[in-house]
Amino acid sequence: GKGMSGGYEDGGRGGRGGGSGGGFNNSMDMDAGYDRNGGGGMGGMGGGAAAPSRPAGPTKGLVLGGKQKANKFLESLRAEGEAVELESKTSRPSAGGGAPGVSAVAQAGVSLQIEEKLSVILKKDGGLETMELQGTMMLEIKSGEEDAFIRVAVATGKNDGFQFKTHPNIDKALHASDGILGLKDPNRPFPMGSPLGILKWRYQTRDESMVPLSINCWPSVSGGESVVSIEYEATESFDLHNVVISIPLPPLRDPPVVNQVDGDFTYDNRRNVLMWDIQLVDKSNRNGSMEFVVPAAESDGFFPIEVNFTSNKTYCDVKVDSVTRTTDGCPVKFFGASTMVCDSYQVV
Repeated sequence: GKGMSGGYEDGGRGGRGGGSGGGFNNSMDMDAGYDRNGGGGMGGMGGGAAAPSRPAGPTKGLVLGGKQKANKFLESLRAEGEAVELESKTSRPSAGGGAPGVSAVAQAGVSLQIEEKLSVILKKDGGLETMELQGTMMLEIKSGEEDAFIRVAVATGKNDGFQFKTHPNIDKALHASDGILGLKDPNRPFPMGSPLGILKWRYQTRDESMVPLSINCWPSVSGGESVVSIEYEATESFDLHNVVISIPLPPLRDPPVVNQVDGDFTYDNRRNVLMWDIQLVDKSNRNGSMEFVVPAAESDGFFPIEVNFTSNKTYCDVKVDSVTRTTDGCPVKFFGASTMVCDSYQVV
């Protein structure tokens, strides 16, 4: 169950683009197709596209930071495959329309975005209640109509326990036998102008070792104070970006006293939430801890803890190998990236 790594791009030679951890040759490519305009034709999983409107957590973590921190945040977004313009003030192109000028050229081809949404409920006394992920591959034609007559060859690993589903218009037998996603009628084009979910997958487990980030929170009362020790432990399978662990607090007159923290923290006094921010969890910091003190309170008051992060690697071992036209068999340029996001991730 090791995940698949991020970005790929192919110049139309039909060869594999190296999975370079979510990166693209041109940052504008990345605007392609997370269904930001609400499209997505696949029903059950909400089109698999809502999540990359950024999770609410990380932006709030910027409240105390200055420009440098904001820029670091944008850099890490860019690193995981978001088109973020650090220098220029140009407004983003909509997912449907090409950007003005040069970037419209950069986006030509077939966009294939892979996204997984994670739903996890961890128990505060240890153990996993549920973990479910839902993935989608979204296709969007970003070039001429001739590139809408295509087939997509997909490489998948073992993926034990995953259930796959193709869009109703996709030839199910061809996918099952050859790993090729093509329309039942090869003489029909894929729809233009908005992303279409062509493949979905689901995975459920209660195996705690599969959880990407586990949280251990220990409130203890001593002498009129609650001392809260909280630690995270991350699996080696994923690097996690923009990790925000949000701990609810009892109503306070004064901010909590943070004795120690790996990373940064922000206290939101309107919502009575302490947010623990770790920009990046990788092999240098698979474990981390924080300790803070508030006036004595019931330990249940520090739950549910909400967790948010993204990764440019997915649980499902799936990637695009090639895209070819059904009309003349020629290879078509394609690009995209893989992202995992949290739909709902709680310690209760």
